Amino acid sequence: MPLPERWLSALLVRCEGHTVLIDCGEGTQISWRFTGWSFRDLDTILLTHLHADHVAGLPGILFSLAFSEREELVRIIGPQGTRRVVAALRTIVPVLPFPIDILELAGPAELELPGGLKLRALPVNHRVPCLAYTLHRPRGRRFDPERARALGVPIQYWRRLQHGESLEIDGQVITPDDVLGPPRRGITIAFVTDTRPTAELPSFVHGADLLICEGMYGDPQMLPRAVERGHMLFHEAAELARTAQVERLWLTHFSPALTDPESWLHIARSIFPASEIGPVHRTVTLRFPPEYGGPLAS
Repeated sequence: MPLPERWLSALLVRCEGHTVLIDCGEGTQISWRFTGWSFRDLDTILLTHLHADHVAGLPGILFSLAFSEREELVRIIGPQGTRRVVAALRTIVPVLPFPIDILELAGPAELELPGGLKLRALPVNHRVPCLAYTLHRPRGRRFDPERARALGVPIQYWRRLQHGESLEIDGQVITPDDVLGPPRRGITIAFVTDTRPTAELPSFVHGADLLICEGMYGDPQMLPRAVERGHMLFHEAAELARTAQVERLWLTHFSPALTDPESWLHIARSIFPASEIGPVHRTVTLRFPPEYGGPLAS
């Protein structure tokens, strides 16, 4: 539930001028305004599950989009039941200047999103159908001008090769592999809430540059309650991060009884040192890693 200094679950991801919203608890449109980011760029809303603390802010988001003069399609993706819940919430926002497309996912899925993002969804273990998500921004292979010149490729064809097209020039077939370097690592963000640990999660979020994961409780003695309610503790989220070899972990989605998450952070860091408390309205820029494979710049 919201607290005076704590908003409900929501994450904004921006890439190439497009914005993705993951979850929209009550008051998300107010919290969004602290970022200064435009509502108009929102084209995709991902819902992890249909509990009120993750979806009750949807009418306010739709109103804000309408007042931003957006007319382009908005896509809402979530677990089974999403159409029914969105239809119910829209009884107070029945008229919008943009169309809405709703996609329900019944199992693992991979989709292309605007801005060059690749979405993956994985069903997890909560009391209702729930999905974990990853957003991946691939990185193209480096184009080698010297190899292109040596092969006699005119400069006007370089872009086509860079985008994966093979060409025939003077009877010779030139393929992208002839002028592109080795594959390069992209950027991945993983969002995991609300769930118990599952066998599939470590491989699903493996190598993520940023894992945002629920830590409902810090005290290990709260494990029976976490099991009952379908949530994770700090040490379980940290174990997931360590096993999955992610770059960093942000803990979020705290119980209202957990008034001082920082006091339990040492438990997570003893397992995964790059653990942090996800503070309200924090933003970070994730950049492609250096060519030599060093740490992520941010």
